[in-house]
This record gives sequence, C-alpha cells and structure tokens, in this order.
Amino acid sequence: MIESIYRDLAEDVIVQYTSLLQDWTPQEATIAIAVENNYVYYAPQQVDIQISIGQSIAPTSIAQLVYESGRKVEQTIDNPYGSGSYHGIGYPITVREKKGVLLIVLPSRKKEKPLYFITGRNEDEWQPIPIEDVSFFESLNKKNWCYQQNELFQISLTMKDLANRLPEYFIRIHRSYIINIRNISKITRDFASNLLIVMKDGKQLPVSQSYVTDLRKALEF
Repeated sequence: MIESIYRDLAEDVIVQYTSLLQDWTPQEATIAIAVENNYVYYAPQQVDIQISIGQSIAPTSIAQLVYESGRKVEQTIDNPYGSGSYHGIGYPITVREKKGVLLIVLPSRKKEKPLYFITGRNEDEWQPIPIEDVSFFESLNKKNWCYQQNELFQISLTMKDLANRLPEYFIRIHRSYIINIRNISKITRDFASNLLIVMKDGKQLPVSQSYVTDLRKALEF
C-alpha cells in the first residue's frame, strides 16, 4: 500500500517536471525527489548516493535544508558511497499541494588552474594582486569586485570561475561573497540571529543559509 502511494506520487512528479528535467539537466545527472520527508523517486546516473524509495531524508542533508528554508540549496559534498565528491542542488517543489524537494546530483568538476594572483582595475589602472592578500570578493550590480586592504578593484572573473580556481582558504558564504578565511576577525549573529562574518578590515558580510553548513564544516564550529 505504501509503495503504491509513493509510486503514484512519483508518477505525478514525473508528469509535472519531465519537460523541465529533460531541458535543464545533463544526462549524467542523478535525480531524486522527496515529498513530505520521504523519497518517492530516484534515478541514479553517474553519481549513486544510494537512496531508496520511501527512505526518509537525512538531517543536515541538502533536501532537509531545502525543506527548512523553502529555497534553493547548493552544496558540494564528500560522497560516502564512492570516491571523490559530488555537487548537489535542491529545489523546493509542490506535489499534490504537499511540500517536496527536487534534488539534482552531479559529479564535481575538477578545479581549473589555480589562481596565484588576480588583476584588478581601479579607474584606468590595472594592478596584479597576490591571492593571499585578497580579503574577499563581491558580486554587485552585475560586476565582480576584489577587496584588498580597504582598496576596491573591479575584476573580470566570474564568481563561478573564482570558486573553481581559488585556494582552499577561500570559501563562499553567499551568492555575492567569497571570503578569505585568514582575514576573518570573528563570526557573530545579526538581529535576526543569522550568521555574520566580521572581516579584519571591519566589513560585515552576511552568511546565506545555503552556505552555513559549508562554513561550519570548513571552520569546525
């Protein structure tokens, strides 16, 4: 009886999201769908995270974070069932007026050539900046910026490029911020109890809920 319920839910999901999945997900993508805390659909491809139909979503998982936040969650996670890591993206969905999660799992891309310096522009001047001297990167008004010792430089690399090429002591805390953890002064909370990073230059940067787990794991707190 329970398996029949899950099968019916899965069929509804497939009908509702088939065109989306075909148009927007690569062939190597593993797809999982959960409805009200249980997985109802699982189609493994290149990365198998060993989900079974009817299985409850795990605490601290991407699916759980999507349920709690009601927003898209994106993380790179070590795969306990195989070598390397995988990149997971979770989306909130609705199935028969029930809360659900669409989870897309992709193999992590190998990092590109690492950055040792970055060239920033300030008006009509260009300055090579050693990566270790950068406090943080910001995406603002469709442009990307580099902060170094209270100086601001415009850069040509995208946030995605930076995430793939920066050393491990940089971490993304928000869709708009990638920070140098060596330049953190302290971690506190704002008036709404959200995590807030205070850099050594005094700037305060918000931590998006989507990146809290990555930050806690990196800094072990």
